[in-house]
Amino acid sequence: MILIMQTRVRDYDAWKTVFDDGEALRAKHGCTGHEIFRSDDNGNDVTVHLRFSSREAGNALRTDPELAANMKRAGVEGQPTVTWAHDGEARTYASRRAA
Repeated sequence: MILIMQTRVRDYDAWKTVFDDGEALRAKHGCTGHEIFRSDDNGNDVTVHLRFSSREAGNALRTDPELAANMKRAGVEGQPTVTWAHDGEARTYASRRAA
């Protein structure tokens, strides 16, 4: 399962420091990895993909009071938009030539 969280932060670099410090908390709840994406229009608009073995594990992280405190300290503005997704398909076109 992939927990997708989209939010705006006050300052990406400050947010990223707190996010990095939260790795042990994420691992405690079974998170096996992450990807971070930043909007091309506003680098403080952040989308994070967190990988879990189950939705229950991800929800345990989401309801952990330590996460809420970290998000506040990191400068997260408002409540993140949350979406759950299953792996679909990934394909790389690096070896193909443009028409």
